[in-house]
Amino acid sequence: VQLVESGGGSVQAGGSLRLSCAASEDTYRGNTMAWFRQVPGKEREGVAAIYTVVGYIKYADSVKGRFTISRDNAKNTVYLQMNSLKPEDTAMYYCAASVGYAGTQWPVQAKYRYWGQGTQVTVS
Repeated sequence: VQLVESGGGSVQAGGSLRLSCAASEDTYRGNTMAWFRQVPGKEREGVAAIYTVVGYIKYADSVKGRFTISRDNAKNTVYLQMNSLKPEDTAMYYCAASVGYAGTQWPVQAKYRYWGQGTQVTVS
């Protein structure tokens, strides 16, 4: 198993959650790590991404100012701090790792080779 997510759960609107994604070293090093989310019946969408080498960070417009992606290179772990959660943030959240730098294509699923099993976030 190369990507393991944790930290999902249920929270009231306005609350916060922190997701973690622990990766194997070869999955993490030199790649772009991202969080995607998916609601049943809808396409998976990119939420945030970070390049593990220089911390290049990108966010979807829908989460800017509320979500923060960060990394701990010593632990090969990426985090997603989610504040001011809204009911529309309810989804299954997936961690993903590309091979190399994703750049402007960071929201494109096909850029990511490795995926976690997902962790459910429910905001009521």
